[in-house]
Amino acid sequence: MMSKSRGRVFSLLPFAFSLVTIAGCRQDMHNQPKYRGLRASTFFADGSSARPFVEGTIARGALQDDEAFFTGKINKVDVKELPFPIDEKVLDRGEERFNIYCSPCHGRTGEGNGMVVQRGYKTPPTFHQDRLRQADVGHFFDVMTNGFGGMPDYKVQIAPRDRWAIVAYIRALQLSQHATTADVPGGDPAKAPRPAAGGEHGR
Repeated sequence: MMSKSRGRVFSLLPFAFSLVTIAGCRQDMHNQPKYRGLRASTFFADGSSARPFVEGTIARGALQDDEAFFTGKINKVDVKELPFPIDEKVLDRGEERFNIYCSPCHGRTGEGNGMVVQRGYKTPPTFHQDRLRQADVGHFFDVMTNGFGGMPDYKVQIAPRDRWAIVAYIRALQLSQHATTADVPGGDPAKAPRPAAGGEHGR
């Protein structure tokens, strides 16, 4: 009759074999035949395991073949016209993006009195001063893209088309503060269409 101790040993053998098998598989996964980033290689003539990009390759969706649209400039000069037609939908989008990204500093009406400024952040210039009212639209796009002074760039957070929508909305804000009766349909403010109830457009 088999002793109890010998019986325990035989009963544990499958478990022990499983542990060895698992450990072996794990070690094989650790020692895969591969190169880590920037490690040297004897396979390629240049001694590097990393392969250079094919010259002229551009990532899908990253082709920027319209200088004015993607930089706000042509030959390093600010463009004067928005690069696509502006309608109510574009202005609504510009207002939404402006209120999210710009109003914390610039305020809802662009006067430079946003909430973070009221908490001590550097005051930005009002959009309603003559210098910025006369600035080309490309200037605003360039500042949003590359930053200026104490303002960081927003090219990662805001897509190019949305940056232009914000520019269009800034122009609307500027007009709202300096409009004349001649800018009102029929020259009579009473004939101007009234905004829908609950609207949040600038003054």
